[in-house]
Amino acid sequence: MTISGKSLELFFIDGRPDGMLTAEVFNWTGHVLRAPRTQLKNALTRKESSYTGVYVLIGETENGPAIYIGEAEELDVRLRQHAAAKDFWDSVVIITTSANNLHKAHIKYLGSRLIEIATTVGAVTIQKGNQPTRSSLTEASQSNMEAFLETLLMVLPAIRIDFFLDKKRVSAQALTPVIAPSVVSPIFTCQIARVGLMATAILRDGEMIVQAGSGARPEWVGAPSHTYARLHAELVMSGVIALDGGKAMFTADYAFASPSAAAAVVSGRATNGRTNWVLTSTGQTYAEWEAADLAKSQVST
Repeated sequence: MTISGKSLELFFIDGRPDGMLTAEVFNWTGHVLRAPRTQLKNALTRKESSYTGVYVLIGETENGPAIYIGEAEELDVRLRQHAAAKDFWDSVVIITTSANNLHKAHIKYLGSRLIEIATTVGAVTIQKGNQPTRSSLTEASQSNMEAFLETLLMVLPAIRIDFFLDKKRVSAQALTPVIAPSVVSPIFTCQIARVGLMATAILRDGEMIVQAGSGARPEWVGAPSHTYARLHAELVMSGVIALDGGKAMFTADYAFASPSAAAAVVSGRATNGRTNWVLTSTGQTYAEWEAADLAKSQVST
């Protein structure tokens, strides 16, 4: 399979990584503006804020991260209304096109699809509003909007909006020969003997994919402020990790960005995944396997 790369351009409007930014992809008609609520007044002076488009309000509630997805033909008017009526959000993402060529049917379709995807991923609470229905677009227009959405779903995680990123993966055993990887994925095991816990993961396409049926700690026992404490809670909340009495188990293959992220969620505390994951076939730690693999690649070149 040929992978087609894309070039993403981020522009930090005020030179701050936590301030307003725009995101555009070469040869894509879409335009994304992210702004903190504290800069909403400045955001609403930009021309794209008066366009037709979709917006995502992002914040926190007592139940954790929350979003509200809406659409409007005049975004600035709608966002001023939300600033007066909704307290939970502290940042907004505005999705338009550079030429303002989305119309009402387009944004209803796009808003509906984003809600469907966020609901499926289950990583965030979706604030209730008017549930948009898929508009009656032509087959060609639906295809165009799905292509638009495909690129949008690449852009959003790049600007730290990952509520639409599904980390569940199709089981390697379920892949057909046509799409099965030509290189055998190494298999690793993580064991915590004192609590009778074992998990299995494969390394594929740069992701550490913990396999369905793997054990996990039912609760986070490490520092509550740690980065992966929230991820552990989100996976329990979404059902990726199912609780059964005093035990827990992964219900689906789930991809982590690093061995340490995977090991932390499995063990319920911060841990060094480079030493905790062991190559099943040889007993090497991940770090030892990685060093050997890099040495082999150096010899081959």
